[in-house]
Amino acid sequence: MTRVLRTALPALIAVGLAGGDARAQTATGWQLMQDGVVYGLFNHQGGPRGGDEFVVPNWWMGMWMRQHGDHQFGLNAMLSLDPATVGKDGYGEIFQVGEALEGQPLIDRQHPHDLFMQLAASWRVTLGGNTDLIIAGGPAGEPTLGPVAFMHRPSAAGLVLAPLGHHTFDSTHLSFGVITAAVERGPFTFDASVFNGREPDEHRWDFDFGRLDSVAARVWFRPATQWELQVSHGRLREPEELVEGDAKRTTASVSWFRPGDAGFGAATVGYGVNDAHGEQRHGLFGELTVARGHHSVFGRAEFQQVETDVLRTGEIPHEGHGHEDPATVGAFTLGGARRLLTWRGFEGALAAQMTVYRVPGVLQPTHGERPVSFQVLFRLRLPSGPMGRMWHMRMSQGHKMTDHSGHVMRH
Repeated sequence: MTRVLRTALPALIAVGLAGGDARAQTATGWQLMQDGVVYGLFNHQGGPRGGDEFVVPNWWMGMWMRQHGDHQFGLNAMLSLDPATVGKDGYGEIFQVGEALEGQPLIDRQHPHDLFMQLAASWRVTLGGNTDLIIAGGPAGEPTLGPVAFMHRPSAAGLVLAPLGHHTFDSTHLSFGVITAAVERGPFTFDASVFNGREPDEHRWDFDFGRLDSVAARVWFRPATQWELQVSHGRLREPEELVEGDAKRTTASVSWFRPGDAGFGAATVGYGVNDAHGEQRHGLFGELTVARGHHSVFGRAEFQQVETDVLRTGEIPHEGHGHEDPATVGAFTLGGARRLLTWRGFEGALAAQMTVYRVPGVLQPTHGERPVSFQVLFRLRLPSGPMGRMWHMRMSQGHKMTDHSGHVMRH
């Protein structure tokens, strides 16, 4: 692990420095688009299940692209040192449920990212008119299920913790093995994928390969530059380590994004449902970030049906035993940030956010009636590179660079 850190940390800094310089576009015609962030986070979680900690969540993502006539080639990578800087059990987040640790459910905590979150390649070809075909895939990537993952949503740019609905909306942003095909025609994109739907295990430094036996399909609609809508459905084959059985997931979302010289405004609303193990769990969220100059404000509201029995007992219910129906937790977060420094494309900001909860009666004995959580953090963003930050980025998009005349179409 020490050897990995000694190699990876200087490499991430070097990539960040290169990204802030137009010379990152090399003589071979390859162009770099990147994004990355490191948080120095004091995390207080309220209620009987809460506590205090200091952790350093982080991630970096880069996309190298080259245009050759009607063809565009891309290489994607996304890395995180969370296994070292956050730890095997992740960071505290009450009411969060998902994945496993040492043979037990991981509850009231958000699992860390894996070292390798994306290693993939894409090929885009213009078929004529306004129609493109995209083929993408690799040993680590994201299938065509759900909205853009929360790390790449500008509406969540100020929000440091994963949504409570992470395992309803975007937990499949990491699959160890995925192949995707997409057709983009005018304002519509139709994409589908086959992938390994099993959740990563607790060993975050390696790959967890498996059969490509899960499937998903999605439709995107962009009625205008600022708006993006998606509907998706997938069947995940044996996704959970501790519970046998398949899962079906359906999501829908609407996103709005307006960039400007002094900042941006962004909002996303999403609805999703997981159908697994004889029950359905629904989730609804809305989030907003507004950045102007050195300041930004942000918030998120969630209503998420949770795994009640697991949160109460810390164990998977035994077959044949009575169980509680999914209970709905409400979480309401509000925060703000101020940028303190900029240097060669790096941005440093001080931020704070607070979350209050609506706790259902069945979970009040374990989590309290009115828990309050808050975070204070320093956020360091890496330079974005000549092509800008990777807002709304997904592997299957292929990211159109230019038209036939060489002019930039959109980012």
